Amino acid sequence: MVNSIHLLKNPIMQYAWGSHTALAELTGRPAPSVQPEAELWMGAHPKAPSTVIVDGGGDTSLLKLIDAHPVDILGQETAAAYGNRLPYLFKVLAIEKALSIQAHPDLSQARDGFQRENRRQLALDAPERNYRDGNHKPELICALTPFWALNGFRAAAEMETYLRQGCGPPLESALENLSGAPVVGGLKGLVGRLLNMGAKEICAILDAVVGYARERQPGDPVFDWVIRLHDMFPGDIGALFPCILNLVRLEPGQAMYLPAGQLHAYLGGVGVELMANSDNVLRGGLTSKHVDVPELLQVVVFEEQPLKTLFPREKSPCEKVYATPAEEFELSVIHPSDGCVYRSGGKRSAEILLATDGRVAVFDDTKDTTIELVRGMAAIVPASVDRYSISGRGTVYRAGVGAL
Repeated sequence: MVNSIHLLKNPIMQYAWGSHTALAELTGRPAPSVQPEAELWMGAHPKAPSTVIVDGGGDTSLLKLIDAHPVDILGQETAAAYGNRLPYLFKVLAIEKALSIQAHPDLSQARDGFQRENRRQLALDAPERNYRDGNHKPELICALTPFWALNGFRAAAEMETYLRQGCGPPLESALENLSGAPVVGGLKGLVGRLLNMGAKEICAILDAVVGYARERQPGDPVFDWVIRLHDMFPGDIGALFPCILNLVRLEPGQAMYLPAGQLHAYLGGVGVELMANSDNVLRGGLTSKHVDVPELLQVVVFEEQPLKTLFPREKSPCEKVYATPAEEFELSVIHPSDGCVYRSGGKRSAEILLATDGRVAVFDDTKDTTIELVRGMAAIVPASVDRYSISGRGTVYRAGVGAL
C-alpha cells in the first residue's frame, strides 16, 4: 500500500457559505445537494483526513497511514523537516456566500497563541478558540471559475477617496490620520476604529454608504460589492471593506498568494486552494463565528499591498507551476494531451493529484500499474513511488512539497 499510487476518498465540509451544486457536480453526485457544500479536503489534517482506497478492502485514513509509514509516504527529508506530518492541505472551495474578513498568524504567533489557549484549557473545537494548532497558514488560491476576493490593503489615497464619498463625519478623524500619519499607524487606527464601533454607529455609516452606492455609484464594482455584502450580512461593518482592501477578480487559471498577516476575504466562485496544514483563522467581520478584534489587530500586517495576480510558469511541456515563497507546498497544473505525456521528477515528497477536467491515466513506472482519474477524482502518490507519468486528455492539479 505505501509503495503504490492509490485513489483517495475526500471529506466534504458543509458550511453555510457553500454551494449546493459546485462540489456535487465536480464529484459526479446528484445536484443540488441537501446541505450547502463548501470545501473538499484532500490531505491528512486531523480534523478531516482523506481515506486511502485499497482494492479488496482495508481502506485507511491517510493520517494513520503516514503515522505508520512516514518515510515511505513523505520521504526522508519531508518526514524529518515536518515531524512526520504532511505539511500541506489541499482543498476545493465552492463559495456561494462571502467568507469572513480574516487573517492568519505567522509561525511564531501560531505557536504562542496555541500554547496560550491550551493553558486556558480551551477545547480544540471550542467556538471561542482562535488557534486550533501551532502552525502558520500561508495559502494559495487558484480560480476554477471567475473568482472574487478581497486581498490586502489598497493604497491609502484610494481608501480615503472611497470612504470620504460615503462615510462623511463619523470617520473624519480616522481618515485624517490615514492621510497624515505613517501608513502603518493610519491603517491600524482606521481598521481598529471600524471594528470596535458600536452597533448604532455601524448602522449609521452603512446606511450612508449603501445609500450613496445605490443612488450615485451604480456599476462601480467596489460599491456593488458593498451593497451585496450588506445584503448578505446586515449590520456588519465588514461590508465596508471593499473600500479598504483590493477587490480582485481572478479568471480561471489565475491565482493569488496570501502570506501571514494579510487581511482578506473570499467573496464568490470555485477554486483550488493549497496551504500549510493548519486551521488557524482570526476573523474581523462578515461572519457569525467568533471574532477577536484585539488578536486580529496583533496579527495583521498594516501596509499597502499592491495587487499581485499569479500566472503559472512553464516547468515542462505539460506542466506549469505557480511560484510562491512557501516551503510547505507547491501547486502546478498539468495538461496531458495526445502529443504530451507528463513525467514526474525523481526527487519529491508525497503528491496529491486532482483531476478537474477530462480523463487521464496515471502510470506507476515502478509497479507497472495504472489508475484512471476523471473529473473530481484524486490520488495520492507516495514518495516511495520512484517515477510516474500522466497521459490522456484533461486537467490535473498537483499538490506537492515546495522546498526539496
